[in-house]
Amino acid sequence: MSEATLHLGQTLRFDGDPFVDGLAAARHETRGALLVENGKIQAVGPAADLRAAYPWADQVDHGDGLLLAGFVDAHAHYPQTGIIASWGKRLIDWLNSYTFPEEMRFGDRAYADEVAGRYLDLLLANGTTSVCSYCTIHPSSVDAFFSAAAERNMRVLGGKTCMDRNAPEGLQDDAKSAYDDSRRLLEHWHGRGRASYVITPRFSPTSTPEQLEALGALWAENPDCLMQTHLSEQLDEIEWVKSLYPQARDYLDTYESFGLLGEKGLFGHAIHLETREKAKLREVGASLIHCPTSNTFIGSGLFDMAGLKSAGQIVGLATDTGGGSSFSMLRSMAAAYEIGQLRGTPLHAAELLWLATAGSARALHLDNSIGNLGVGMEADFIVMNLASTPAIAQRSSRAQDIWEALFATIMMGDDRAISETYVAGARVAAKS
Repeated sequence: MSEATLHLGQTLRFDGDPFVDGLAAARHETRGALLVENGKIQAVGPAADLRAAYPWADQVDHGDGLLLAGFVDAHAHYPQTGIIASWGKRLIDWLNSYTFPEEMRFGDRAYADEVAGRYLDLLLANGTTSVCSYCTIHPSSVDAFFSAAAERNMRVLGGKTCMDRNAPEGLQDDAKSAYDDSRRLLEHWHGRGRASYVITPRFSPTSTPEQLEALGALWAENPDCLMQTHLSEQLDEIEWVKSLYPQARDYLDTYESFGLLGEKGLFGHAIHLETREKAKLREVGASLIHCPTSNTFIGSGLFDMAGLKSAGQIVGLATDTGGGSSFSMLRSMAAAYEIGQLRGTPLHAAELLWLATAGSARALHLDNSIGNLGVGMEADFIVMNLASTPAIAQRSSRAQDIWEALFATIMMGDDRAISETYVAGARVAAKS
């Protein structure tokens, strides 16, 4: 039997950024195909052309299913899986009431393994094939995350969360152990299979200047790694940062001063940015990660997607599980649309989908591998049902084009809309 498989259905991919190029950035085939071989996409195009060119390939016909790149979640906390949708707290209270007590449990490798596996299976059921996650301070939480991902052959990114103050004693390391543990984990996991290690100070309020300096040194020694942290999520958080770092020019400066600002930096939230911060982030080419369901659930504020994108910032999209209230990137897209509406700048379905796939992949410096349907890309893709519920079906039946049909699923869809999920060409989740 041939190792090559031709997947038939509608296809949707991007040749550019729809924020810049408009709908011309998208390529939709009402009857398209993907040729997948050895875990990669070997050809994309009209079904008739690919069937004629590759008559020897096995064929899987997905009917009217829409073939898309798997979703890429650019900011999440897998250890918060069990506390998702916890009621009624602002950021700092939420951390103390829910997050920190749960994260204390991840020193137990068996518990970490259980949660990591459950979390990744939830992602795959929701069409997310790659994620960039914070772990906990425990090295075992990192090993559990990458091990579970390797079992599923997923391309993932993550790192040990480092904190040496303003956290419970059982969740604190120190500057030396943060450096040593992170370096040891990086050397073991970075580039192993489909894993990428990310240097991970939680945020400057939970790190001393000494710890931030140590992690900045580690990043300088390993510049091919990404670095992730949080920035300007809530106004009271910003005031807290100012009190802890009185010499800093602004929140961003608490990272910049210690070598934690650069092109491969990922800054979650970035809602309440000052003028200097915006200019510096743009100058270095760092990535801003929009976490819309978290921002509304915890009451953080309204991210300025239109303003930041028009200024040339690099932006990815994320669920921010478990501050975010859903594992589904469809819900993140819907919330991003709603936040755009509140700011008077609603996003088009093409922009939303791009953010959840190619845009997030670009933010993670993986757009040459994932987030799109293109020749040579890793074959992480999904099959979407654009009529997955009666409510969606009756709306999509009236759609005048693919964008109207897709928008109904973005706004009302959930895991039922993801008919099948493929990772490196292998089907790993399907609806019966």
